[in-house]
Amino acid sequence: MTDRPHAQPVPDLFTWEFAADPYPTYAWLRENSPVHRTTLPSGVEAWLVTRYADARQALADPRLSKNPAHHDEPAHAKGKTGIPGERGADLMTHLLNIDPPDHTRLRRLVSKAFTPRRVAQFAPRVQELADHLIDGFAGRGEADLIHEYAFPLPIYAICDLLGVPREDQDDFRDWAGMMIRHGGGPRGGVARSVKKMRGYLADLIHRKRAALPAEPDPGEDLISGLIRASDHGEHLTENEAAAMAFILLFAGFETTVNLIGNGTFALLTHPEERARLQTALAAGDRGLLATGVEELLRFDGPVELATWRYATRPVTLAGQQISAGDPVLVVLAAADRDPARFADPDTLDLARRDNQHLGYGHGIHYCLGAPLARLEGQVALATLLTRLPDLRLATDPAELRRRGGLIMRGLRTLPVSYTPVSVERK
Repeated sequence: MTDRPHAQPVPDLFTWEFAADPYPTYAWLRENSPVHRTTLPSGVEAWLVTRYADARQALADPRLSKNPAHHDEPAHAKGKTGIPGERGADLMTHLLNIDPPDHTRLRRLVSKAFTPRRVAQFAPRVQELADHLIDGFAGRGEADLIHEYAFPLPIYAICDLLGVPREDQDDFRDWAGMMIRHGGGPRGGVARSVKKMRGYLADLIHRKRAALPAEPDPGEDLISGLIRASDHGEHLTENEAAAMAFILLFAGFETTVNLIGNGTFALLTHPEERARLQTALAAGDRGLLATGVEELLRFDGPVELATWRYATRPVTLAGQQISAGDPVLVVLAAADRDPARFADPDTLDLARRDNQHLGYGHGIHYCLGAPLARLEGQVALATLLTRLPDLRLATDPAELRRRGGLIMRGLRTLPVSYTPVSVERK
């Protein structure tokens, strides 16, 4: 189903061919049907918003609610929208599903964990993780950078930030791996992992509450901070605390997996830009690294579509009427290639200025963990290119496959080769 007749047929959406390179299709939609009604693979009908100006407006429009209760069909209850298993695991009350004033209250409680100062204090740990993971495969001369580097780094980092004990972090890695593997397949696999994670978080919250010291230390973990806020009149329920920890983990790891994976792939397939960055890093100049990560977020970012929104009343976008109750999905990947906003949008330019991409959203739902994700992306890419300078793809780029799923955009694998490097064991 489409919003209006077109002189040319609408290109196929949500095929494997589309997943490999959706950008030509998004260009067609921006030009011919910028607010486009379609039927998603789940059977849910939704509007896709593809132009930058419209996307920015939609992301900040209070008439587009994050609360699935505003959907005019019970699709969410049937597990067709949102995160699989979150309703059954009683994890609905998180930042991606609520509006002000509850959103304002909950976001305030965790925002202090992601201040520039707190994130900067976490940088040595991220560097330690990057080096440790590379140590594990540097001597082999080959690796799968998704499973051996891009995936474990943010999992262990967010577990540290939350306060998950080191001895339990491999369990989290397994549950997160299930989410990655089943992202485009049976939603039941994800739902089972969500249920296991929910049970663990409930137990961890109980254990941390029982052991909570009277006064916080300067580096107190995030779950302890949530418990302390709850116990001091902030009206944070246990379900809200568990849901908050869950969504920070869920949203905080896969976006960074994809940032590292997509970013590395883009650099390996754009050798001039990759050489430009390596030259800057060798000279001790990290300025190009900072602008480069922003450009990688714009060029082939980790989040293809912003998470679900629902019209609470009729909304007009780009002349298109959206009815109350309709789901709206803002296509960040399309907006960030809009030539009306970005010069030469299909060109990778690591030094691009005025790069106000929408890779981490816009408005009150702007990604809370963006400072941490940027740090992880910068450290991961700089360490990889510095320690393995002749890194190269070990397969034809056309052979690589993207993971299924609606919201995220990431590679299943990223096989690489390089000259083996001996690692001095400490």
